[in-house]
Amino acid sequence: MKKKNKIIKADTVITSHINADFDAIASMLAAQKLYPGSVIIFPGSQEKNLRDFFISSTSYLFNMADPGYIDFSQTSRLVIVDTRQKSRLTQVSQLLNKKNIKIDIYDHHPAMEGDVTGSFEIIRQTGATITILSSLLQEKKIIPSPEEATIMALGIYEDTGLFTYSSTTMEDLEQAAFLLSCGANLNTIVSFVVKEIKSEQVTWLNELLNEMTVHKINGVDIHMSVISSPTYITDLATIVQKVVRMENLDIFFAIVLMDNKINIIARNRIPEVDAGKILSRFGGGGHSYAASAKVDNQTLAQVEIMLIEQLQKEVKSIQIAKHLMTSPAINIEPHVTCKTAGNMMTRYNINTLLIVDKKKNSYEGYITRQIIEKTLHHKLSHLPVKEYMNSEVSYISSDAEVSQIENIIIEGKHRILPVIDDGWIRGVITRTDLLNYLVAHNKALKRNETELGIKKNVKKRQVENILYQRLDNRIKKLLQNIGKTGNELGFNMFVVGGFVRDLLLNRQIEDIDIVVEGNGIEFAKIYAKKEGCRINTYKKFGTAVIIFPDNFKIDVASARLEYYKTPAALPIVEKSSIKLDLARRDFTINTLAISLNPDNFGTMIDYFGANRDLKDKTIRIIHNLSFVEDPTRIFRAIKFSNRFGFKIGKVTSNLIHNAIKIDCFKSLSGLRVLSELKQIFEEENPIPAIKTMEIYGLEKVLHKNLTFIPNTYQLLESVNKILSWHDLLYVDEQYPRWSVYLMALLNRCSYKVCEQICDRLKVPLKERSILLEKRYKAEKQLHLIENSLNHTKQDLYWALINFKTEYILYMMALAKEEEIRKAISNFYTHQKSIRPYIKGRDLLKIGLPPGPVFSIVLNQVLNAKLDGQLKTKKEEVKFATQYAKKNKLID
Repeated sequence: MKKKNKIIKADTVITSHINADFDAIASMLAAQKLYPGSVIIFPGSQEKNLRDFFISSTSYLFNMADPGYIDFSQTSRLVIVDTRQKSRLTQVSQLLNKKNIKIDIYDHHPAMEGDVTGSFEIIRQTGATITILSSLLQEKKIIPSPEEATIMALGIYEDTGLFTYSSTTMEDLEQAAFLLSCGANLNTIVSFVVKEIKSEQVTWLNELLNEMTVHKINGVDIHMSVISSPTYITDLATIVQKVVRMENLDIFFAIVLMDNKINIIARNRIPEVDAGKILSRFGGGGHSYAASAKVDNQTLAQVEIMLIEQLQKEVKSIQIAKHLMTSPAINIEPHVTCKTAGNMMTRYNINTLLIVDKKKNSYEGYITRQIIEKTLHHKLSHLPVKEYMNSEVSYISSDAEVSQIENIIIEGKHRILPVIDDGWIRGVITRTDLLNYLVAHNKALKRNETELGIKKNVKKRQVENILYQRLDNRIKKLLQNIGKTGNELGFNMFVVGGFVRDLLLNRQIEDIDIVVEGNGIEFAKIYAKKEGCRINTYKKFGTAVIIFPDNFKIDVASARLEYYKTPAALPIVEKSSIKLDLARRDFTINTLAISLNPDNFGTMIDYFGANRDLKDKTIRIIHNLSFVEDPTRIFRAIKFSNRFGFKIGKVTSNLIHNAIKIDCFKSLSGLRVLSELKQIFEEENPIPAIKTMEIYGLEKVLHKNLTFIPNTYQLLESVNKILSWHDLLYVDEQYPRWSVYLMALLNRCSYKVCEQICDRLKVPLKERSILLEKRYKAEKQLHLIENSLNHTKQDLYWALINFKTEYILYMMALAKEEEIRKAISNFYTHQKSIRPYIKGRDLLKIGLPPGPVFSIVLNQVLNAKLDGQLKTKKEEVKFATQYAKKNKLID
């Protein structure tokens, strides 16, 4: 027979909110000491470690009772801790509705709609409610036992995030110290508060990350994940906190269906959002920075919609543009010279000028002091500012939100942002204005000042796994050894540029470029000696090439800064840091570096948004005078755009047009232009690049009369088709691939124009003959073949045998008829390598005297062999003997 539970009479009842955390439990324990003889109603918790803790070790400290066995008619006082929300006190709803009951409340949450009003209240903004109750114990000189102190301290440590949450107060620290003096066990506290994520929880961590979406509500980015689980997820709040820290989120809501109930957990770090107030609408609660709720009888989709609707009501709009802006906005017109603009900057002590067309009343762009100083350095200060302004214009209205301003200035890398209302410029917001605001609001934005005076987001990412996945063992070991050797010498070592770019694009890596923060040549000498390699050094540029025994090469350079005395000149080189070494490069996508030193091996550094541009598939220049300083970068922009299928950014494209307009190529060495053209023509399919060159008018750089017509591109397509056929069949065949495309481009030009182009490009004599005399011979020979009535194998052989591979391929592409193209193809594939088996010594044996007659007989043998008459050496000897006798060359 079951024993009946005894009905308990309780004058004072203590309780807290449902899903109690450690702060709620600790506060109830402290309240029990302040109210002797009281009974605690434990509201329950879904946190497994909390439940296990009480079941296994501490329940004896609490005078707990089931509310079903308490005679509430005898209760005159209800003590509520860590909440005031009626909806979260369901187990004592009978007492809340009782007349003449005293309600004492101890809480640290802000007031909300639906709060219970107490007859006695102590409410303070502390990191934890237990802090308030602990201070009362200290005042009354009630000393908790070590076990009680441990539970109370646990509440403080958890609710303040080990004193890292912004809600932490000095009082929290003081009471933690008091409880430690009472014997609180830190080892026990750490075992519950510092929760290492378990292997089975990693799945749910990834699920939250994969399902994350962003909702922009009133200018604030709200991150949200909606997932479901057929079973209970242990320590869900810990997993949510991990997501927030990993992704550095300001606001995150996790909506999770588990055990047939929907749980909402929120974390927040900005003042415009109050997570506790928002989730109070769902029967939950908490703080502005951390809250939770449980929803019954709703679907995930419904809860998500309801939450978004609530966010739209509660999230405060961030509208600060009109408070941040400086007015009036100093500006100049597009036709004003760079020199005048520089004088204005000096006069007003500013670093950026807006450019406004006053006739049109339109904002055209802006120009910076750095650009103005470079125009002065390059003697271009007489030119109008419109030539070098940043024309990617963005502006905002005076009621814009901070997220919009932040996105344009930081992500868009704008120096200055005009505030425009109804077409009128009200003022400007500078990068400094925004940074001052963010710092004042405790925004964790770390930005470094480079030696160039350009503020950049320095982004770091660990890519060691990518190195191991995509590189062969030799290269991986090589990079590790380079890092170790550099480390021993006290040098910082990096692999940079195209290597990193191609690694991230998962393309074949061809070159390894190493940059040393230190003496690159010294490193190269020591490393080469250690590995048994040869080196070539170039002291002027501080570079070296390490050559391994199998001729594998690595380029090594000291981190250096380059500057140009005059436009298009070769750069002057000075030693520098990795930052400036990357800053001197051509395009953002080539500015990535990976550290090789053992302590930081695999850490990728991105100063210029290269990773973003790789994702956006965009070619962007680093600074506005880049093409003026080195016009060959124009060809490289086109080459990379074609190779990777990337677009050229708007500002970069405008700067190409401007550089060509001022004839930046006039001082550029023809050999440098030729080198860039060769690289473009060596690409798998250079035709899109050639079309882009024509769009910019670059053909005029070669010759003012050079033009491309539809027939030009038809011939180029034919060249591409023929070269693709050849390179597929003859992988190891080496020939100047670039020359076939260049011959095709020059096909319609007169001999004189071709000579002038070769003069302009300073084409070396050997290559000059390819483009001139030998090309014309090939064209003439093709003309003879096409006008011949018969195309015997012998005729084709003797017509083509003296032409190298590049001319044969050029003739095939140029052939007007498919029959001729096939015939030449057959010669190249089957006949070109045919030679007689017999040699001069065989002719001596048959009695033929040495001399010119040898060639006559061997050619006749070859002709017969071409016609398929001769198969073996014996047959060739017989044929040669008969021919010699018939023509009385021997007796």
